[in-house]
Amino acid sequence: MIRARIIGTLVAASAALATMTIVGAEPTAAGPPVRPSCGGEKPLKLAGGKYACSFEEEFNGSTLDPKKWMVQETAITGMPAGTDGCYVNDADHVKVANGVLSLTSRIEPAPFICKSPYGDYEATKTTSTVTSWGRFAQTYGRFDFRAKFPVATAPGVHSALWLYPQNQTYGGWPKSGEIDVAEWFTGDPTTVYPSVHYEGEDPFSSTGFNCPVPGADSGFHRYGVEWTPTVMRFFYDGNVCFSHSWTPDAPLTGSQPFDQPFYLVMTQVFGSGWNYPTSSTPTTATMQVDWVRVWR
Repeated sequence: MIRARIIGTLVAASAALATMTIVGAEPTAAGPPVRPSCGGEKPLKLAGGKYACSFEEEFNGSTLDPKKWMVQETAITGMPAGTDGCYVNDADHVKVANGVLSLTSRIEPAPFICKSPYGDYEATKTTSTVTSWGRFAQTYGRFDFRAKFPVATAPGVHSALWLYPQNQTYGGWPKSGEIDVAEWFTGDPTTVYPSVHYEGEDPFSSTGFNCPVPGADSGFHRYGVEWTPTVMRFFYDGNVCFSHSWTPDAPLTGSQPFDQPFYLVMTQVFGSGWNYPTSSTPTTATMQVDWVRVWR
């Protein structure tokens, strides 16, 4: 569900339009609904008080929970992964084991036909995306991921943890907005990029260019955003590394488009533009996600 665009020397991700419902706690046969705990944390709100847990996933099982997640498949949705990639759903690309979700992309040894309801096409890469489309979405709050990006020393690999609107209320991208909690490119592996995308944005102020995360590919780190009606604050390993705010008339109308529910997205693909694969790019790249937690 991702497509790249160049902002200066960066590429940001975007997604397809989708519709879904907000899902809360499900009742069980044993009695009352089981409420998420978000690791027992209750982060402080920027406006005062504490957040309450609204969604969590620890990936403790052996398969994805279909009540929480959907795997993107080009064969079903028709969404391509760039110009020559194909989203697939199999154990080689989407796997839950040992308490983590592993998302893998591969440069295949030979071109193949990617099936699509809008017309099959030739692809060279298989990629992976998991979303909470149709399962969970929320307006405002705190959204955190704990993840380890792929091991790679050459340009060409692109990982993203992000949020996308459940409805295109204000029109197609970027009119309905996009929130990139963390994007990582092997063309610049020591830095992770947060971004807020909307129509009329100044890309040099809506993307954080100074969020170094040493060891983003060698260990797990925590990436989060606090989303309010007037500001986005991005936290990496507990520290605010970027903040983006706006006024009602510069250039947004009130809090639009960031007054609508957004869903969760985790994507592992290959890059484009300045981060396009080279002969040194690894043919396999895997991002691991330890947990996802959301508070309202």
